[in-house]
Amino acid sequence: MSEQTHSEPVVVYITAPGEEEAAGLARALVEAKLAACVNMVSKVRSIYSWKGRIEDDREHLMIVKTQRHLFDRLAEKVREMHSYDVPEIIALPIVEGSPDYLKWLQESTDLKHHEGGNQ
Repeated sequence: MSEQTHSEPVVVYITAPGEEEAAGLARALVEAKLAACVNMVSKVRSIYSWKGRIEDDREHLMIVKTQRHLFDRLAEKVREMHSYDVPEIIALPIVEGSPDYLKWLQESTDLKHHEGGNQ
């Protein structure tokens, strides 16, 4: 796999019902090197259909910067910790970005240094 393919950057959106749950998820993802950074946007209003009803709730949105090849692990970690039956976990490609920022993103999610590599 080429370095470019291996390090394809993505942004993942995750919502949570409360700030503490969102912060716990964010910290766990960064500590596990599954995310380089998580921005938290407080009190977004979400209107959605759930079990035949239209819901209107306040949620907290996490904007997660990571690499595409980490998505499955990231999603598994979120599902383990999340209080929702079906949490929002969606990835969008980053089509352009500051080279320095994208390099930092890649280095910050380098699992080789986290999982028994050069720590």
